Amino acid sequence: MNRQNGTQRPYDVVLFGATGFVGALTAEYLAAHAPSGCRWAVAGRDRAKLERLRERLTAIDPHHTDLPLLHADADDAHALRELAESTHVVATTVGPYVWYGEKLVAACAEAGTDYADLTGEAEFVDRMYLEHDARARETGARIVHACGFDSVPHDLGVYFTVQQLPQDVPLTVDGFVRSNALFSGGTFASALTAMGRGPRMLRAARERRLHEPRLVARRARAPLGAPRFSAETGTWALPLPTLDPRVVERSARALARYGPDFRYRHFASVRHLPVALGGTAAIGALLGAAQVPAARSWLMGRYEPGRGPDAERRGRSWFTVRFVGAGGGRRVFTEVSGGDPGYGETAKMLAHSALCLALDELPPTSGQVTTAAAMGDALLERLRSAGLRFRVAAAR
Repeated sequence: MNRQNGTQRPYDVVLFGATGFVGALTAEYLAAHAPSGCRWAVAGRDRAKLERLRERLTAIDPHHTDLPLLHADADDAHALRELAESTHVVATTVGPYVWYGEKLVAACAEAGTDYADLTGEAEFVDRMYLEHDARARETGARIVHACGFDSVPHDLGVYFTVQQLPQDVPLTVDGFVRSNALFSGGTFASALTAMGRGPRMLRAARERRLHEPRLVARRARAPLGAPRFSAETGTWALPLPTLDPRVVERSARALARYGPDFRYRHFASVRHLPVALGGTAAIGALLGAAQVPAARSWLMGRYEPGRGPDAERRGRSWFTVRFVGAGGGRRVFTEVSGGDPGYGETAKMLAHSALCLALDELPPTSGQVTTAAAMGDALLERLRSAGLRFRVAAAR
């Protein structure tokens, strides 16, 4: 691996898309929590908005009055290449990533720059693997997708659960997600975009499977599962076909600690059957509407990107992910929990992912890697220190 011009780069971390809803929250978190020696900057396409953001950050800490402001547009390959060459890590909140993300991934892969984003878009992740994983491996860049609620609590939660189970035996883990949070316009736009690109998503997944190296003498899988009542959690379990189980599966493929035969299933956890049925019907209706361009555009117009729940509503939000792990005659119940998942905690997760990549001693990985494979214990400890809870609820 060749970490190009590592010590000569002026920044440790650059936050791209810093003036968006989640971007600004991430910038505020970095302003309050980045260590004093960390050299970081914010970047975006609108200089005036960046200057207003810097004023807000200076109110948090007067030392940020000279925080560097970098100009770059998601469609300007030259500017993005300069951005990538200026820093060790780029963290980006600019989505939908399938529309706006590839040029930045390409720039980071070429420059040997670590990259972290918030995507939950499976098609984008698979396409970036096909187009840029090989080059990132050559330059030493670590391309780490899904560094927010998609998929840190699930990926690191399973990683934490596996550590409580015996080694070198077949393991199974089920994850059950609960939350009362609302979503932003950007999240809604990304979800609708993904729903409307089903055939492209399936095609990208098939192409990736053809190019990924096969495991030898090991197996890792993440089947969808079926709706059921979960006696372990006392709730109805509805399978979630999100990016999260794919990320967990890729961590299991990369890390031998997951054992010779690993299986993960991912569920939404709903207490009352009518709510479960109503939610399933609503998602089905939304999926159908997303297939019609006019309906998809109308829905996106109802909730514009750049907007989201206010601070009071975010303050009342929470999430819990409960895991049931088994293997080698042992069964363990673990839990990951925190506050507002989509915004406050996601900003925290992205900020610490970027700081972890920039500042911590990490395993020697490169190419497209998961949070567990790239950062593992270091990110887990960072997030625990920052207030996310990883705990063993019971074991036998």
